[in-house]
Amino acid sequence: MRIGELAKRTGVSIRSLRYYELQGLLSSDREENGYRVYSELAVEQVNTIQFYIRLGLSTEEIAGFLHCVLIKKEAFCEQVLPVYRNKLEQLDRQIAQLEMIRANLKERIAHLQAEATEATTQ
Repeated sequence: MRIGELAKRTGVSIRSLRYYELQGLLSSDREENGYRVYSELAVEQVNTIQFYIRLGLSTEEIAGFLHCVLIKKEAFCEQVLPVYRNKLEQLDRQIAQLEMIRANLKERIAHLQAEATEATTQ
């Protein structure tokens, strides 16, 4: 199948498919006219890539285990667990930072509201 059909079947843009190929996540053959031609396996590959992107992983992270996952499935790929743990640690740090920012904003809002109330009562 050509790139346009792969895009339609997976809901992924042609630009993203080209990017996945550039990153080594997806491969194609070329016709004599230079058009990309993908196998039926490409649909599963793209869907798998999209699954991991939705988990917040980068294409670089996905490249480290994609081949294994496509052959053995996730539970049998030891490369997946460290990537998941690392991503979870990153998210925990981001959540902690966001909670701190949230608390600071709430404090500033309360302070400004108190000052405004004080100013209107004078």
